[in-house]
Amino acid sequence: MTQNRRATAFRSAKKIIVKAGTRLLIDRKSISALVSGIAALRDTGKEVLLVTSGAVGRGMEALKMTKRPRKLAEVQALAAIGQRELMAVYSEECRAHGFLAAQLLLTADDLRDRERYLNVMNCIHSLWDHGVLPIVNENDSVSVDELKFSDNDTLAAMLAALTGAELTLILTTEDGLRDRNADGSLGKRISVVEKISGDVKALAGGTDNGDFSIGGMTSKLRAAEIVSSSGATLWIVDGRRRDAISDVISGKDVGTLFPPAARKMPGRKRWLTFFSRPKGTLTVDDGAAEALRRGGKSLLPSGVRDVSGDFRRGDAVEVADEKGNVFARGLVHFSAAECRKILGKKSAEIRRILGVDADDEVIHRNHLTLL
Repeated sequence: MTQNRRATAFRSAKKIIVKAGTRLLIDRKSISALVSGIAALRDTGKEVLLVTSGAVGRGMEALKMTKRPRKLAEVQALAAIGQRELMAVYSEECRAHGFLAAQLLLTADDLRDRERYLNVMNCIHSLWDHGVLPIVNENDSVSVDELKFSDNDTLAAMLAALTGAELTLILTTEDGLRDRNADGSLGKRISVVEKISGDVKALAGGTDNGDFSIGGMTSKLRAAEIVSSSGATLWIVDGRRRDAISDVISGKDVGTLFPPAARKMPGRKRWLTFFSRPKGTLTVDDGAAEALRRGGKSLLPSGVRDVSGDFRRGDAVEVADEKGNVFARGLVHFSAAECRKILGKKSAEIRRILGVDADDEVIHRNHLTLL
């Protein structure tokens, strides 16, 4: 049954995100094996995107450093050195398999801004249309803390949400999420995680060497939450094994599978949930909160009790109940100043109050997502 779930997850996926960590990309031979596996995925008719770590690691190798520096400027310099060398290797290996590679370097702001988000999505789909492998990395040479994804596991999950990829493969140096023995040591591999509960999160411990890379099982569980909640599958697989991707294609019971938690989110709601940066908050009364939570209704001005922040029409805002609990996010049809004028009013009064034709809803249900 477990193998059938894996086979079904692979067979039903049209788009696949593959993420490979720094410690899997230790030399030319390991990169060659990874590209061979990606070529095998492509040969089955899948559209594949690779999220690669390794730029900082290759920069460290070039400068003969053994420990990842802490200063941002030094990390940025290493990324600038290593990224060029990393892509040169990828390009050669991809050409050897008869296809081209393209490089995309992203910061978190590229996905938070709706227009740039759409540009990135359209670029990736255009590359797929031309049979090119998009290779994505965080733009470490310019990223600062407020622009960072935190790790490439998160970046891979966000790209899965952006592209609507049905399957995300996280290739790592562990054979999956593992149980804990009574003494705290790692126990048996967990084949399938149906829900990422607090107990599951407690099992996660850092599995990567912090001297060379960042991330660990905790970041992979965070990625699994994003992917599964957007209605897709995440699969953690031991990328040290040469036949790792072959086993995925065969649907073998390897690694840990995180099935979709719900039906697939529409693209706009994925952006709202995972990428948007809210510019303000609308506090609503109990009736409006219930209508949004249970009834799938739009937010009308009559249900708005308070407005905070400074936002424009089309910005993302949070929606909170009267106890201060944020439970939704949406694209607002009015500016903050306009919302303050019409809060608590009936929709029929909007035109008179604002003096212009306007939408009946503050947030339409098609532009709202529950958190």
